[in-house]
Amino acid sequence: MRPPFPVGRRHELTFTAAEREARLLGPAGPVSRIWTYTDEPFGVTRLRLGDTLQARLVNRLPEHTSMHWHGIRVPNSQDGVQYLTQPPVEPGESFTYEFTPPDTGTFFFHPHCNETGQVGRGLAGILIVEGEEQEPSHADIVLANKDWRLADDGSWLPFDTPEGASRAGTFGTVRAVNGMQAFSADVPAHGDIRLRILNLDASRMIEVGVEGAEAYVIATDGNPVEPFPLHTWRLGAAMRLDVLVRAPAAGRTFQVLDYFSAEPWPLATLKTVEASLRPRPFSPKPLYASLVPRADLKNAERMSFAFSAATGAANFVQAVAQDDPLSKVLLDSLCVQDSTFWAINKVSWPNADHRRMPPPLAMLQAGKSYVFELMNATPHPHPIHLHGHMFEVLSASRSDVPRFMADTVLLHPKERIEIAFVAERGDWMFHCHILEHLEFGMMGYVRVV
Repeated sequence: MRPPFPVGRRHELTFTAAEREARLLGPAGPVSRIWTYTDEPFGVTRLRLGDTLQARLVNRLPEHTSMHWHGIRVPNSQDGVQYLTQPPVEPGESFTYEFTPPDTGTFFFHPHCNETGQVGRGLAGILIVEGEEQEPSHADIVLANKDWRLADDGSWLPFDTPEGASRAGTFGTVRAVNGMQAFSADVPAHGDIRLRILNLDASRMIEVGVEGAEAYVIATDGNPVEPFPLHTWRLGAAMRLDVLVRAPAAGRTFQVLDYFSAEPWPLATLKTVEASLRPRPFSPKPLYASLVPRADLKNAERMSFAFSAATGAANFVQAVAQDDPLSKVLLDSLCVQDSTFWAINKVSWPNADHRRMPPPLAMLQAGKSYVFELMNATPHPHPIHLHGHMFEVLSASRSDVPRFMADTVLLHPKERIEIAFVAERGDWMFHCHILEHLEFGMMGYVRVV
């Protein structure tokens, strides 16, 4: 049982999207010009459950932008999708978001047009909503995995390529966590260390494991789960995993590794230092359960969505009125590409045809339960994200995982996955989170009325 809902504080914060300098190739390397919301890459904002966030976005970039609050069940007007839920924030303008997150967890925020270029340059931040721990951890460490597409002189390489966009994505040339090629930290010996692992990469899938210490999974995409031992867990782009680790004795190290690399790659190396803690049995208490509405599976309506290669521009079948705000997205080169490779239910997000766009992928009823069957008809994995909702992953034909809550699920090649949720009113984007895939067609929206 969760303790009484706290009386929340109000946080009035300003995030300035701007170009800043960073040495991504090491302290002695050349300077790169990154885009961030704060002075540090992937700045972390922490709230308590019940707190209200007023976030003023100031745009100092040379193009328009926004802040989409990934995984947070915000009102639709605050979802941060240019044209669909708000006007674009043009250079020199500002926009203020305000909401009270209804759930604890590990979340992040990012723009929703030209994601390959804006997120590729680093435009993302992390939002943590605390208040679900029965026992506080002794350290709380954020590990944000994101590669960089850099030349040797620190300049940017193209963020998308036809080869990558039509396959598994264009990968970075420099692997990094928290903007560093080799992240390390000291932690208290015998302490309980909470690791918040976020995959913020545009393309890369990682398989997380811990060597040198006991580790339990305690949350998926910020949603509490009954703790279970971590062997490995795959995270597609935009997915998160919270892990509780019991640190070993002083003077020892343990590593968080990505096993999906050709060779295990260290996401983090953590060294233990002397502390006033003693060895004791490790049996993590579960986090307090989330308040996400659960679907009524017996009465849920079922719908199917096939994620596939595009079959041509003939699938852009419904024009919208020229005075419809949605039509403006088609006049904006930031939000479209000049070719299409992917589709959902044989419909692609529009490209060069600036007068046509697909209708909603589905019309739903607010408050009603739904089961979506997701089918991957391609040879590549797709991390599928539904805005504004947390869903329960009911089954996966090619993955042996327990039921869990998520906002993004990794759909393997030729796999079928069932997800269930209660629909919330609004227009909600539904797309693959490999950034080139969504920009080259594998994106749409559902309308809930």
